[in-house]
Amino acid sequence: MNEMKKINESSPALGILEWFRPGEYEQVKQAIEDFKRLGIKHLRTGISWADWYVEGTPEWYDWLFAELDPHVEILPCFLYTPPSIGEMAKTSAPPKDLKAYADFIDEMITRYGQYFDWIELWNEPNNKVEYDFTLDYSWNKFSTMIGMAAHWAQKRGKKTLLGGMSPIDPNWLQMMAEQKVLDYIDAVGIHGFPHVFDQQWKGWEVNIKSVREILEKNGYKQEIWISEVGFSTWQNDEVKQYQEFKNVLNANAARIYWYSLKDLDPKNSTVGGFHLDEREYHFGLKKTDGTKKLLYKLLEKDGVEKIHQQHYINKQYKIDEKEKYTLITGGAGFIGTNLASRFLSEGKRVMIYDSLFRDGVEENLQWLQKEYGDKLLIQISDINETRILQQCVNNASEVFHLCAQVAVTSSVTNPIHDFNVNLSGTFHLLEAIRKSKHQPPLIFTSTNKVYGNLQDVKMEETETRYYPADAKMKKYGINEKIPLDFHSPYGCSKGAADQYILDYSRTYGLKTVVFRMSCIYGPHQFGTEDQGWVAHFLISALEDKPVTIYGNGKQVRDILFVEDLIDAFMLAHKNMDKLAGEVFNIGGGTENTVSLLEILNIIREKAGKEMDISFEDWRTGDQFYYVSNTDKFKEATGWKPKYNIEEGVENLLRWLCENRSIELPENLTPKKQIAI
Repeated sequence: MNEMKKINESSPALGILEWFRPGEYEQVKQAIEDFKRLGIKHLRTGISWADWYVEGTPEWYDWLFAELDPHVEILPCFLYTPPSIGEMAKTSAPPKDLKAYADFIDEMITRYGQYFDWIELWNEPNNKVEYDFTLDYSWNKFSTMIGMAAHWAQKRGKKTLLGGMSPIDPNWLQMMAEQKVLDYIDAVGIHGFPHVFDQQWKGWEVNIKSVREILEKNGYKQEIWISEVGFSTWQNDEVKQYQEFKNVLNANAARIYWYSLKDLDPKNSTVGGFHLDEREYHFGLKKTDGTKKLLYKLLEKDGVEKIHQQHYINKQYKIDEKEKYTLITGGAGFIGTNLASRFLSEGKRVMIYDSLFRDGVEENLQWLQKEYGDKLLIQISDINETRILQQCVNNASEVFHLCAQVAVTSSVTNPIHDFNVNLSGTFHLLEAIRKSKHQPPLIFTSTNKVYGNLQDVKMEETETRYYPADAKMKKYGINEKIPLDFHSPYGCSKGAADQYILDYSRTYGLKTVVFRMSCIYGPHQFGTEDQGWVAHFLISALEDKPVTIYGNGKQVRDILFVEDLIDAFMLAHKNMDKLAGEVFNIGGGTENTVSLLEILNIIREKAGKEMDISFEDWRTGDQFYYVSNTDKFKEATGWKPKYNIEEGVENLLRWLCENRSIELPENLTPKKQIAI
């Protein structure tokens, strides 16, 4: 079992709460994998009395306990009255025969007792949705039911947890003490949802103290467990979820169960009904599509023992009106980091606005923070958090919009996320700029994918590459007059965002420039096979990992070293009045073209490594040939790339070796270097 380390000796044991519905076999198996990644060893899960008599349910629980047991310590929460035996035909009603609950607990201990040492008796008994106290105003029936079950559970050798109060209510606990329920209870549960359901939140110290005072007043010494705590990201605020997790770790409680591993699937109802409260659906560490939220990623990467050390995680809910800066959305990405470094090195203040969605970008943010200190402002926030986005735009002198879902393949598997980031996020940014008093200029990074797969362009091929049959296109590349033809969800979202930006310039007079970019590469890039392929190939070569090529490898791109792109950004910013409302193709141009097969040969030579290469089918939206005609931007600004492919690849290779503690290849000859 992979045990989660404690932050210090007095830290509470940390677990997770996850409810599984009968038949969710694959969900349980996936959850176990998540527990391993996060180091979770305690699980609180519901065992429904109401479901027990449904055909197939006992077999489900037989499987569930046996499946979970090798991986986690199980805390079963026994709850929900079978409607057929309740005072009313609903799961929150007290049973007509109060002893029936104790009989059910006895049956559960007999059948599954080998799998647990503790049992929890009911859930949120002072929450009307979970236990209808209008049928039991003084909780006399509840006290009798729980008292009998707890007494018998202790006789059977189990420790007992009183179902968590929600909201935390010392008066209710006093009632339980007066009715002698606590005589048979080993730990008292409380639930807390700061700033979600508990709007008048007083803090863990105050709440736990009030519970402890009741116990001491009545002569009890039970442990206090926070058996359910969480924060809903229904407004996209993943930083607040991380902050509330940090806060509860300091609570004076014996155990904590964080709610929950995964968001509630929209197709399922809560106890209260379908979508009566959207907050209920967003408490997970992961979204329903499997996307990892910020807290999950931090726990997976560094563990709970380092959760208080991530000082680069910062969010300002109120921006100082006197603050002025360059705003870079997606600024922790590799292009954003290089752009921020350029501005910061020139003495300009920069705000990085990033959700840290992409793996590895937190390293870029840490580097920037270490390098530039308080010149750098950090806003870890989702692009669709419109209130905070508006505040950030209001104080920006200029905006570089680099925030994006960047992979075609990811857009195909998760088009909703792609839409929300690329199109919805861009729209909200445009609205924020339009509504601001000074309407800062905007530079946007679009993509060559807005031109589609270019399958109607006739191609010829050599042993290593494709090239267009049209001599003019071969000589100059593809210009901005090529008709738009969106392919793949990624092409649609980026293309629509591209067009919105151009139209907001026409309709509202915003100062905007759109760059339709080819392949950019350079330092601070964490390349994958989906995006950032030059870095991905280099990393794979250095680490002796196999590379998969989609297609035949003859597809051609013009690749541009990131420092040359930053030069283009600076020129566009400098010439904004002249360039506003324009779109430019930007890339390495015809002098920096390379096929995948050719770049692999260059990497073999530079890295001094043989590579394990395999081939798969073409992917959606793949282009045989794309080379930017950059003449329009060159003529407008005088821009020209400074780095050829050999120099760029060497610079990236050197940076990767230095930052991954890899020895430089012996055959790497001195070339023009940059200080990044």
